[in-house]
Amino acid sequence: MADREHSLLVAGVSGQIKVERAIAEIRSARPVAVSGPQGVLIATSVEALDGALSADLDRLSAGHARLLLAAPRLRHLGLERDAAGALALPTIDLARITRLAVDTNARVDAPVSALSAQDEAALELMRLALVLPALVVFPVISGAGLDALVQVSMADIMDYRALERMALTLISRAPVPLEGAPDSEFVIFRGGEGLRDQAAVIIGKPHLSKPVTVRLHSACLTGDLFGSLKCDCGDQLRHTARFMAENGGGILLYLDQEGRGNGISNKIRAYRLQAQGYDTYDADEVLGFDHDQRGFAFAAEMLKQLGVSIVRVMTNNPIKIAALESAGLTVAADQRIVGRLTNENLRYLESKRDRAGHMIEDLVQASHALGAAKD
Repeated sequence: MADREHSLLVAGVSGQIKVERAIAEIRSARPVAVSGPQGVLIATSVEALDGALSADLDRLSAGHARLLLAAPRLRHLGLERDAAGALALPTIDLARITRLAVDTNARVDAPVSALSAQDEAALELMRLALVLPALVVFPVISGAGLDALVQVSMADIMDYRALERMALTLISRAPVPLEGAPDSEFVIFRGGEGLRDQAAVIIGKPHLSKPVTVRLHSACLTGDLFGSLKCDCGDQLRHTARFMAENGGGILLYLDQEGRGNGISNKIRAYRLQAQGYDTYDADEVLGFDHDQRGFAFAAEMLKQLGVSIVRVMTNNPIKIAALESAGLTVAADQRIVGRLTNENLRYLESKRDRAGHMIEDLVQASHALGAAKD
């Protein structure tokens, strides 16, 4: 066999490829098989369940199915716990599963057991696929039907994020003049967060041997593109570009991490809950997500590949500063970046300050002062 053919064969059966195929299956509402030391589990996203699939799974599971829920969801259901858990499913009851997974008024209706390492891997696969972190699993009793499913090992799932960071690759680059920052270049990287591409926007001509002004900006479709009043993301994005253009240049990393890493569909689910009175973090917890699902180690790797080692960070988020330092970059300084205050985003900003430690106290105080003056 030729060397090239051998390389392609090896790549085709690699763990990363298998995880990516499993992600595609989950997002296409199909079950996958997760293998481990205890055998093989069939795993199905709760989002995928309908009447026909529930009936098929009920027949195959033979009463051994379980519903896996993340810790934040279990806390919302009334349990004080920091770890995910499982509830027995004697039958695949779609109404019960839906109630436990997404109903805002639901409460735990059965004992909750701890997850095995294999269960944890199946739950991680749901997070990688950007679906709700809720799934039905059951052990394979016989090999019937297994050949039709994509199979992936628990080890490959748990190694996937780290391997993706290591595989981060610069793919393309070109000048793209921007309004307010005409001397700009887009550099596209592949990897870091699964099947997604990431953009580094080099604005002006920053001196890479000196501290470089940088911002880690997580994509926000509603704010960046449509000007949503519920957040300050779009204002921060455009202010950053103008500031860098007028102050010696910089690098803006535009990261595909919609909804604090939960994905656009879950972000819109959270917005619906916010309309019902939940704050931004409580809404995520109702859906089973922790306060922030994002990682920033791959963002630091993007900067390193661009030749950056010392940064001035434009952020209000102390987690981003700590992440860059942990990844080996020197943070020489940090500065706040603010957007407009609106009636619609004030509670969101207060929640970020009070519950996630965002450094925007002056901004929120100014808002209250403005409101008092109007009164």
